[in-house]
Amino acid sequence: MNIDWSKLGFHYTETDYIVRSAFHGTWVNGELKGEWQEPYATRDKYLHLHVSATSLQYGQEAFEGLKAFRGVDGKIRVFRWEENAKRMQQSALGLKMAAVPTEVFGKAIRLALVKNIAFVPPYETGATLYFRPLLIGTTPRLGVGPGQDYEFIVIPSPIGPYYPGAYHCTSFVVNRHVDRAAQFGTGQFKVGGNYAASFRATEAAHLEGMDCMFLDSKTHRYIDECSAANFIGIKGDEYITPRSSAILPSITNNSLMTLAKEMGLKVVRRKVRLEELADMQEAAACGTACVISPIDKVVDVDKGVIYRIQSQPGPKLTQLYHNLQDIQYGRIPDKHHWCEVFEE
Repeated sequence: MNIDWSKLGFHYTETDYIVRSAFHGTWVNGELKGEWQEPYATRDKYLHLHVSATSLQYGQEAFEGLKAFRGVDGKIRVFRWEENAKRMQQSALGLKMAAVPTEVFGKAIRLALVKNIAFVPPYETGATLYFRPLLIGTTPRLGVGPGQDYEFIVIPSPIGPYYPGAYHCTSFVVNRHVDRAAQFGTGQFKVGGNYAASFRATEAAHLEGMDCMFLDSKTHRYIDECSAANFIGIKGDEYITPRSSAILPSITNNSLMTLAKEMGLKVVRRKVRLEELADMQEAAACGTACVISPIDKVVDVDKGVIYRIQSQPGPKLTQLYHNLQDIQYGRIPDKHHWCEVFEE
């Protein structure tokens, strides 16, 4: 292994092992019966997958993303993996897949960490070891319907800090011509189809040097998500974030809401009209990759309006960003018990 940690970006870097587990089941009276095998580590990074697998034919696929942090004390902390396990279980139920039990999920994450411990970046780099748990349907099928066989894979990769320089703002453009997900559809699940559906909009935004803000698919009046992240707005002493059945429940947002309450902010989850951006002092996207990505402006091309929010990251969101990072890197006590700590 020869990695220049200072040049590590947010892209895939090969590690020694991935971790895999398979499920072979049978549908009995509408219920899938079977067991997951014990997770095992392997150097084989390729899938031996039938061309008619339900993951390829009908999109039976779900994934997660979480990180391991080497702390200021040298210990390694994996952040809230149990919540990722729960969210993947909800995605599996939503797509009629075999849900990965929390115990199997945890064993796989721990094994992936232990087998790739050398790839956990040093503390001072700000880089982390990222885990991509993946769940796919493997049953060959041409008739429309769910499969009965699945594979669960944990793919580790060291990644660089989201902000390699100074913590800074990002611009967004509103897109009313592409919907990321529909109400009561799959938006609340972390599945690949939601991301593929957004590519037309996000790639067009990237060409303009911005990212994409999606509105609700029914009225195109309310903020849905910021590309692949939840939205946060600060108005006075309120921490405002959208509520919708089309929005992915963010583990980062959930954590930030807890910390916001501890800061004395009132957490409000409701529909958020796009026009409300004009009254917000701070706004941001939030997620595993960036934690918090402050928004300086939102451009509504269709209406000819630019919402200018902040030229620099605002004080409340900046404090929240550092509070969460301090827990993840072990700089302050983890009183919420969000991290599982490993010592080499």
